[in-house]
Amino acid sequence: MPIPDTALSQLRDLLGERLSITAADREAHAGSETFHRAPPPDAVAWPLSTEDVSSILAICNAHGVPVVGWGAGTSLEGHALAVRGGLTLDMTRMNRVLDVRAGDMIAVVQPGVTREDLNTELRATGLMFPIDPGANATLGGMAATRASGTTAVRYGTMRPNILALEVVLADGRVIRTGSRAAKASNGYDLTGLIVGSEGTLGIITELTLRLHGQPEDVAAGVCAFPTLEDAVNCVAMTMQAGIAMGRIEFMDPMAMRAVNLHLGSDYPLQPHLMVEFAGSPEAVRANAAAFGELAAECEGQGFDWATSLEERNRLWAARHASYWAALKLRPGATGVVTDACVPMTELPGQVAAAAADMEAAGIMGDIVGHVGDGNFHTLLLVDPDSPEEIAAAKTLARRMAERALAVGGTISGEHGIGLGKRDLMAAEHGEAWAVMAAIKRALDPNGILNPGKIVPDQDAG
Repeated sequence: MPIPDTALSQLRDLLGERLSITAADREAHAGSETFHRAPPPDAVAWPLSTEDVSSILAICNAHGVPVVGWGAGTSLEGHALAVRGGLTLDMTRMNRVLDVRAGDMIAVVQPGVTREDLNTELRATGLMFPIDPGANATLGGMAATRASGTTAVRYGTMRPNILALEVVLADGRVIRTGSRAAKASNGYDLTGLIVGSEGTLGIITELTLRLHGQPEDVAAGVCAFPTLEDAVNCVAMTMQAGIAMGRIEFMDPMAMRAVNLHLGSDYPLQPHLMVEFAGSPEAVRANAAAFGELAAECEGQGFDWATSLEERNRLWAARHASYWAALKLRPGATGVVTDACVPMTELPGQVAAAAADMEAAGIMGDIVGHVGDGNFHTLLLVDPDSPEEIAAAKTLARRMAERALAVGGTISGEHGIGLGKRDLMAAEHGEAWAVMAAIKRALDPNGILNPGKIVPDQDAG
């Protein structure tokens, strides 16, 4: 059902030119990074303040208009697609760094600030915000999806790096969760509830973030292995040995082939680990040497490490380009992307099983991962116009998720639920899924916030 004329008129009076119903603006908010697609929203709004967001939600709630938050649009599971129509709330113009308190190691930002913009602002302070999902995502979107990425093995996910939030609820009420204190013991953890809720419980309008010191020294390295099992076993041994890793990333031979094609590099077409060490110069050297010894035990080849920024950037360019590089392996293809996270002892078997599934099905793709915390990702390349190929790839992705659950893992370590994994929530959470639905109904009784995501449909209980 389109937005009622009365609601549209009220929104236009509030926002003026910052409300659009043009086809171009609507279509710009209808796509995703992967195969997920949905019709465009009925309108797009660009708020500038918490007051704007509050007024918008009050209007939409009164008229039953769905509202879907939008950041940089880089999520992989269709989180920000307006599957029920309504209004897309584009938060990218709320992009100010409001406060940096270097002594307290915190920053207060609006949700449209990107992680790269924040770190540019922090350069002179000796501090940084370390969470790195690869894309230059907005911090509001990263909080909504509980993002993590390559540095999670050292710094954790978004959740422990958020001290407080300002959130607008479905009816327009504004609440604050958390504080600027380092810890608290004073009631329900509403900050933790909102982080990862994918815009289904409220719209984030301000974040108070925990900052970290920029390391004195950083070194990065790459190492090839004869087999996938050798590489993943090296990861497990490294973590069990207590070596302090800044990053430890896995890329399979197909991923290396794609990177070579994309960047003009000449990495061997073998499984690789890409690693980073951070700390004092002495600690960096010691950790790099210790990793090198373990890599050698696992038949690692050609391990070398460098401390220059240029060399480190070149190395991580390969890892961060892996998704777009893989698309070049099959021109015109799109990706069915999935991730799972398992206990470290289960990781080698899970990655091997995923690789075997892909080979048996004849589906081209690759496996990469933030394997230092048991999280791996598969990209399955399919013809976007072939329902049969998409269905086959989704079957493989489901099998990977079910295998992860069978060993005490989770259906997603960082991609989130979005459109792609909602039908697996009952399998992972059981009765707790119904509890999530009850929380959703309590905070959003009319079901306007990002409907069709995370919880069962409200009309289905």
